[in-house]
Amino acid sequence: MGYQEMYEKKKSTVERCLDLIQDGAAICMAGDCNEPAAFCQRLHTIAPRVKGVTCVKSRLGRYPFMVEPGMDGHINYKSFFFGPGWAEGYAHGNASLVPSDLPLFPASVNAHTPCDVGVAAVCPMDENGNFQISLCMMWEKELLSRCRQIILEVNHNLPRVRGGLEIHIDQVTALYENDAPLFTVPSVAITPVEEKISEHVAGLIRHGDCIQLGIGGLPNAIAKQLGGLRDLGIHTEMFTDAMADLVERGVVTGARKNINTGLHIGSFAGGSSHLYEVMSANPAFRIMPGSYAVDPMVIMQNDNLVSINTLVEMDLTGQVCSESIGPRQLSGSGGAFAFAYGAFRSKGGRGILAFPSRTAKGQSKIRPMLAQGAVVTVPRNYVDYIVTEYGVAPMRGRTVRERAENLIAIAHPDVREELRFEAKKLLYI
Repeated sequence: MGYQEMYEKKKSTVERCLDLIQDGAAICMAGDCNEPAAFCQRLHTIAPRVKGVTCVKSRLGRYPFMVEPGMDGHINYKSFFFGPGWAEGYAHGNASLVPSDLPLFPASVNAHTPCDVGVAAVCPMDENGNFQISLCMMWEKELLSRCRQIILEVNHNLPRVRGGLEIHIDQVTALYENDAPLFTVPSVAITPVEEKISEHVAGLIRHGDCIQLGIGGLPNAIAKQLGGLRDLGIHTEMFTDAMADLVERGVVTGARKNINTGLHIGSFAGGSSHLYEVMSANPAFRIMPGSYAVDPMVIMQNDNLVSINTLVEMDLTGQVCSESIGPRQLSGSGGAFAFAYGAFRSKGGRGILAFPSRTAKGQSKIRPMLAQGAVVTVPRNYVDYIVTEYGVAPMRGRTVRERAENLIAIAHPDVREELRFEAKKLLYI
């Protein structure tokens, strides 16, 4: 039987694919751009007939099975990273967090509750009978390898990218077609505060550095400051539009990287359609499993690795919370600690945490102590440089007294006196 014949034989509908899900099923959904949108949108319809179904999914979406009451015990979902729709599901008992860094998450799932059904949005089948999970490789390779059933959502809008996970038609249980628009991240205007922060950060980056950037107005502002540098490399958790721009401008070549020389490495992508087009057209872009791309033991192999991330709050000794507001889970650890540690161990590496000194509500992000219940994402032992609009606070090798003094100096002027008063009470200074 030819590949196209096999395709037609396995071609089905979303509803018939949902019929394959039985009590106790452990479902792995591919993440982000490769999340099976139609499957997720209809999954709640089988809740009345199933019990004990669990799903591993990405932070995206606000599907009915995520947010509707009454799903708990029928369809539950989990991940290492919360997203915007997760708070409602958490309140209903639908959602749970797996405390884990990204690189260790798939192995942890396989050790505890391996998935038996894999569902993914994929590129159309090629002449060799292969589909591809192309824009997200956070956990897909490890978890899908244990699945006895594979259901594919074929989306002609998905591009192919080097390194993506190939799935042969022989491995597929059933498939359906759904040309849904890809998940995109709208561009964010750069604020004057972010502009100032980016200037301070740019002063810490040199020719030939290998960089990791987050997403949003601040990373975009930082990227714009790097136009005069040469031979930067990329080893990142997430590919963004700012990175594609640096590659197109010739600022990023990867020529000085110790490993994966000349290649741009990341585990998933989130940006505009232009980013996805650039990644597909440029053979230097590589999507790699999170267990590799975000492994600090791999990250540290590149000299002069510069990791640039942000945070929610930190205390005067250097403890960093990047994922919760007090005990309320906001996101997750992701690759924050992995890149902080990898940069710390990289020869010539720098770990930078950059953020506005105050929240949108005017509260200082630099506090005497973390809020009660706040999760420590990056331990103080691995904090290197802190940057706000008021300057740079070096932390590596500094005493608690020196750290407190450096942080107070870059906090918002309105809170410096209070921070100093509290630091003295705590015997930090």
